[in-house]
Amino acid sequence: MPVHPEAQTLLDALAEQGMPPFPQMTVPMARAAAKGFLDLQGEPEPIAVDERRIDGPGGRIPVRIYTPDGDGPKPLVVYFHGGGWVIGDLEIVDRPLRSIANRSGAVIVSVDYRLAPEHVAPAAFDDCYAATEWAARNAADLGADPDRLIVAGDSAGGHLAAAVAQAAKDRGGPAIAAQLLLYPVTDFDFSTPSYEENADGYLLTRGAMEWFWAHYLGAQADDGEYLCPGRREDVSGLPPAYVATSEYDPLRDEGENYARKLEAAGVPVTLKRFDGMLHDFLWTLGATPSGAVIIDEIADAVKKAGS
Repeated sequence: MPVHPEAQTLLDALAEQGMPPFPQMTVPMARAAAKGFLDLQGEPEPIAVDERRIDGPGGRIPVRIYTPDGDGPKPLVVYFHGGGWVIGDLEIVDRPLRSIANRSGAVIVSVDYRLAPEHVAPAAFDDCYAATEWAARNAADLGADPDRLIVAGDSAGGHLAAAVAQAAKDRGGPAIAAQLLLYPVTDFDFSTPSYEENADGYLLTRGAMEWFWAHYLGAQADDGEYLCPGRREDVSGLPPAYVATSEYDPLRDEGENYARKLEAAGVPVTLKRFDGMLHDFLWTLGATPSGAVIIDEIADAVKKAGS
């Protein structure tokens, strides 16, 4: 279908602002620009929030814990924000996570993992895996059920969630009941049809993804064990997955290809393409409210996990 009118209005507004493309920005400029997405989100829902710092492989990891009303133990979601491993923070997903926690009844642990280029791969993955282990160990303290532990994330965060799910299987734990992958990065490949169709003009560009990958990899080759979840040959036995993609997104095909690969291996998968929408519209629901159905779908997937 054509670009959704709400998404087109957003694109037009961003074009009027004249923000330079990511490859023309310094990292501090890009991080400052990302904060503009906060203006595209709705009002924050009330919920109990707890800020902590937990032990990680490279020092203390800030986490933000959302606890909705209601009796426990509740499902437990460990969430990794997007932003190409370079931008993004706890604030950028604060409002969506409040809504997801309230709708799903889950405790959500949002992880402020180390960013590139200051910390190249696999620093972000190592932090996310450590945070998942911490959440599993401390589920009772959080009022949550360790048997309903879910990993989730958007974009680069979806990449990290997929990688953590794979590593947890390989390493014998923690046990993960489901993985929620929102427009995930799953491969280091800029030649898919969706990269060709959506290379420019639809918020996330091919040039931006090349810029993000370059910062995340640094001087390394792309040979990390969990760097490209979509290239894993044996994906059997992985947790059930909810995979969301956007029609006008360079990452569309790699997310859908990974979902089909999981399904072919016998993993229960729910794959949903949001027609007419742009990459990571979870960050822009104030401007693209038609995409808000994703909140309900994520909440439903959380409720089903481990049930």
